[in-house]
Amino acid sequence: MRLRNIPGSREAIAAHNLCFTEESLQAGNWQNIFGNDHPIHIEIGMGKGRFLTALAEMHPEINYIGIEKYSSVLVRALEKIDARETPLNNIRFIRMDATDICSMFATDEVGKIYLNFSDPWPKDRHAKRRLTSVEFLKRYDQILVPNGQIEFKTDNQDLFSFSLDQIEPAGWKLLASTRDLHNDPIMNQDNVMTEYEERFSSQGNPICKMIISRRYDSQ
Repeated sequence: MRLRNIPGSREAIAAHNLCFTEESLQAGNWQNIFGNDHPIHIEIGMGKGRFLTALAEMHPEINYIGIEKYSSVLVRALEKIDARETPLNNIRFIRMDATDICSMFATDEVGKIYLNFSDPWPKDRHAKRRLTSVEFLKRYDQILVPNGQIEFKTDNQDLFSFSLDQIEPAGWKLLASTRDLHNDPIMNQDNVMTEYEERFSSQGNPICKMIISRRYDSQ
């Protein structure tokens, strides 16, 4: 499906006080931006921001950063933030391609990464572009704290199988997984649904989820 372009979206993002772009390198500076030393959790491919906004409301003790490469999508998230009666002080946004993630975060600066319904890139020649590939896990390894985790959700069974196969070669550990999240009482506890998750689930598609951890742990 072709993404509808919204005229002026790039300019609106550049002017917004909560949003940064790939041209504004902020690695190692996020504590100053938020004005505290709270843990930083990020969502890559945040869409219109429903998931991240809900987390920010639930956990004011955590700083959240949403990353989205499409201006016409990100601007919708910013519009929702601006329309709120109560501001959220623990959320920021970055318009960028996740390939350059290491330029925006320093070593040990991120506590957790959320990947929700990422582009499956179904052709084999595009496997390195998948956000759960070994190549991307190496990038995350550079910015996550020791014992840092990734939580990944998808309705694409092939992408989920691929993602599970990437864990060991990348040197990561599988902590938990399910191919039917909404019928798993343990993993579904406190689950926050995304827009895509609600849509796919309503169509009868089971939701897959895995939680993985960096290899540099204390065990």
